[in-house]
Amino acid sequence: TPRRTLPKTSRCVRAVMVGHLRDEKSPRTLFEAAALLSQHPDIGIEHIGAELDPVLATLAHQTAAQFPHYQFTGALSYPRTRHQIQRAHVLVHTSVMEGGAHVLMEAICSGVPVIASRIAGNMGMLGADYAGLFPVGDARALADMLIRFRRDVEFASLLTAQCAARAPLFSAEKESKGLLTILNSLKEIP
Repeated sequence: TPRRTLPKTSRCVRAVMVGHLRDEKSPRTLFEAAALLSQHPDIGIEHIGAELDPVLATLAHQTAAQFPHYQFTGALSYPRTRHQIQRAHVLVHTSVMEGGAHVLMEAICSGVPVIASRIAGNMGMLGADYAGLFPVGDARALADMLIRFRRDVEFASLLTAQCAARAPLFSAEKESKGLLTILNSLKEIP
C-alpha cells in the first residue's frame, strides 16, 4: 500500500536500519560500517530493533557511545518504525539470510530507496540488477555505498527510481490478486 513520504533534513543523510539484534540480521556489518563512517558526520545511522542477543546489544551500545552518528534506538512500535523509515533518506538492510523482508516493502512503498546485502531474498524483491546491493558482510562496501549515496545525486536518484519501479509489485491489489491465483490453482489439484 502506498505510504506517505515525509520531509527529510538537508543537513545530513539519514540512513535507517530496521533489524533485531541477532546474527541473521548481521548487525556487526552495520557496526563496522558506522566505525568506517566516523569521519563522515553528514551520514547519520539510526538502528531500530529489539535487543535479542546480549552480546550484540552490548556492541550496539558501545558503537553508539563511540560513534555519535550511529544511534541505537532499540525496539519501536510498528507505527513509530514506519514513521522513522518515512523520514529516512535511505533504508539499510544487512541480513545474511531473508526470505523477503517486509521492511523493504515498507521503504519502497514509502518512496525510500534501499541499500541491501546481495542475498536471494533481497534480490528477489529489489531485482538482481538493483544498483544498491553490496556483498554480504562487507562493511567497507556498505560504508562506500552510503558515502556515494550522500555525494552522488545521480546514484541516489537511480536507487530512488529503481525502488519506485518496484513499488507496484507490493500494492495491496497485486498481493490480493497473487493470493487468489494461488488459491484458485489449489482448487485444480486432484
